[in-house]
Amino acid sequence: MSDPTRNPPPAGAAVAEPGPSPAAQAEAAAPTDADAIRFVLLLGRALHTYGYAAHALEEVLGGAAARLGLRGQFFSTPTSIFASFGPQDHQRTYLIRVEPGDVDLGKLAELDAVTTRVLRGELSVAEGAQRIELIAGARPRYGPVATTIAFGLASAAASRFLGGGLREIAVASLIGFTTGFLALWAARFAPLARVFEPVAALTASAAASTLGVLVGGFSVYNATLAGLIVLVPGLSLTVAMTELSTRHLVSGTSRLSGAFALFLAIAFGVALGARLVGSLLGSPVSAEPVPLPAWTGWAALVVAPLAFTVLLRAAPRDAPWIVLAGAVAVLGGRLGAQALGPELGVFAGAVAVGIASNLYARRLDRPAPVLLVPGILLLVPGSIGFRSLASLLDREVVLGVETAFRMILMAVALVAGILVAGVVTPPRRIT
Repeated sequence: MSDPTRNPPPAGAAVAEPGPSPAAQAEAAAPTDADAIRFVLLLGRALHTYGYAAHALEEVLGGAAARLGLRGQFFSTPTSIFASFGPQDHQRTYLIRVEPGDVDLGKLAELDAVTTRVLRGELSVAEGAQRIELIAGARPRYGPVATTIAFGLASAAASRFLGGGLREIAVASLIGFTTGFLALWAARFAPLARVFEPVAALTASAAASTLGVLVGGFSVYNATLAGLIVLVPGLSLTVAMTELSTRHLVSGTSRLSGAFALFLAIAFGVALGARLVGSLLGSPVSAEPVPLPAWTGWAALVVAPLAFTVLLRAAPRDAPWIVLAGAVAVLGGRLGAQALGPELGVFAGAVAVGIASNLYARRLDRPAPVLLVPGILLLVPGSIGFRSLASLLDREVVLGVETAFRMILMAVALVAGILVAGVVTPPRRIT
């Protein structure tokens, strides 16, 4: 064997140094606790902002932390997230102050894809955190023109669902366009954003009442309610009831109080707008809607989910699935109403759309809310809650209380249907 000291390499020749061992390379590539914590916190803020309920958010964050080798505990409210990492006696706690944003199904799907790749080892934790920041900072998927048109189409479809005729649909779509325009201004002007719901309700009520005085021949109530249907917090009410049912009492109570306050703000705006027009122009001339052919109901069943696709900012690839989920929800609700009555019929619709969304998630490896949220929006009893407050404002106390009880019963049936669907078809878990 030759001695390397006797035969040194020529001058200027590169000397190959031994590379790191595979164990050292794996240790260098492994995420640190700081990287993992940053990823979990960014994920929690993003999911909360774009519409995750407390029970689902805490479950995802807990599972993600465990898969990344962290010992974490999480507590979510509608405006904040508490996250603690480490052993019980040596925890490090973080507080994230979150402003609830609009539901963004497209970004939820992108966050789901990033989280899945990180937890499956296909993407590093640092890259995953960077992609979450890019998703959170991305501009809205749809522009102001498409969003405003979607407001109008959703209101037109809602008018048809509520039994409106051609005149009611036309007025409701006009009010919907106006509401969408105000929503765009509220997004850019902070003072308007704080009072957006009552201002939009006042504008819608005043517009419908004014047209009722000048033109007449349509149901002012139908047009007003349909024009504001996007603002009615039926989804918030359903999420609140779901959180209460899953023992997340703080978040559920807070969200329920917020939904009730929003109901009151909208009812106040509607009452004020109608009263102002009545004082200036007189009472509007209202009439019963003229019934439309049955096929218009099916057309509305296609238009409404397409409008929700834009309003909820879902990806265009999911539009056909969202239309299908809407049809499943409505048909299931109608069949349930025939068997159980209108109050409990939403239970069947919720079970149907819940099973469909879970099957979609497991089959295509995508988040279930992409189908569940638009389907539930066609079943939520928000319009009934609005009618309850309208009756109370008209001093019809008995009717208002009866309608409020009906709304609560429908909300409970809706939540029960969602939970039963999760038992029949276990939801997909990204962690």
